[in-house]
Amino acid sequence: MIGKWMVAALSALAFVTAATGAYGASAPVKDKEYTLVEPAQPPLEPASGKVEVIEFFYYGCPHCYNLQPALKAWLKAAPKDVEFRRMPTIFRESWVPLTRTYYALEAIGALDKFHDEVFSAVHQQNVNLGDRKLLLDWAGRRGIDTRKLGEAYDSFAVQTKTQRSLQLTRAYGITGTPSIVVAGRYMTGPSMTLNADNSINYQRFTQVLNDLVAMARNAPGGKKS
Repeated sequence: MIGKWMVAALSALAFVTAATGAYGASAPVKDKEYTLVEPAQPPLEPASGKVEVIEFFYYGCPHCYNLQPALKAWLKAAPKDVEFRRMPTIFRESWVPLTRTYYALEAIGALDKFHDEVFSAVHQQNVNLGDRKLLLDWAGRRGIDTRKLGEAYDSFAVQTKTQRSLQLTRAYGITGTPSIVVAGRYMTGPSMTLNADNSINYQRFTQVLNDLVAMARNAPGGKKS
């Protein structure tokens, strides 16, 4: 997996320039490179005058893990009016523990620092961080306050957010991860931008994502949709 991560990182660097929109590419193809969210969904947060982009992901998903370098490269060059959010996805009961891990880290203010490390632990070291004991052991070795993390993991607030993830997975019609939703209207993902050999064309994915942001910006109701 380390080799794949490095290749993905190099690929991400290669299309940072493309992520700015300085290219002449064909428009995204509806029902091939993106689909409509029906019905369209309101913003997760109160309207901020920005285009909301949501990454629906799962820590245990290898495709989500492989997307991270490309997604981070896109975010560095994304339009200034983009509001990016992550949303853990739940398709089945076995996905609940890692979703609680995400929200527990968020609750104690450790998510931004350790988000990538969770992915690495799951996919490089094969550590099940959805297991509460293994999570606390892992966290303790990284200087995280395990008492606070354990309390957050068991808290009603984290359980409520986990239930909300399940509800939003269904409301947005998410059927696979990673999925990227723009302005509650348009859905795309790297599996929708493939090369002839079925490998993922991350540069095209970035182009499609930028075009969907522009479409959302220019749609009736614009950024507030």
